[in-house]
Amino acid sequence: MSAHRLPSLRSLLAGIALVAAPVLSFAQVAVGDPWVRATVPQQQASGAFMTLTAPQGARLVGATSPVAGVVEVHEMKREGDVMRMRAIAGLDLPAGRAVKLEPGGYHVMLMSLKQTLNAGDTVPLTLIFEAADRSRQTVEVKAPVRPLAQGSAAPKHKH
Repeated sequence: MSAHRLPSLRSLLAGIALVAAPVLSFAQVAVGDPWVRATVPQQQASGAFMTLTAPQGARLVGATSPVAGVVEVHEMKREGDVMRMRAIAGLDLPAGRAVKLEPGGYHVMLMSLKQTLNAGDTVPLTLIFEAADRSRQTVEVKAPVRPLAQGSAAPKHKH
């Protein structure tokens, strides 16, 4: 390679490194055992559950799904003798530690459902994560719908 072309190649490689840096700095969050609870006709809400593991620290800050008009990240918290559910701005995912989204705890709430979710169906979810530098990444998930009785019983709660 001529000495004249070498600076151009270096410039090209440096440019590629700058463009790729944000992608390389935000490793993909692993999603394990995703599932959605089945619903009955006319039911307007359900929950999505899974295990999330971020190789580097991140936050689950939102989600979308074509089966729901509204999708939020929620937590269940005991206040006295009552479990209360509320939307949260984000769920911290410490680096390398599995965080379970499960009935009675953190979960993705699917509201204003557009259809009945039957056992055996698959629900597409787009999970939205934010890194420490505020860059965002989405992960597409296909969550199978499990029967109402499967998993932990849904605790009684108030919003």
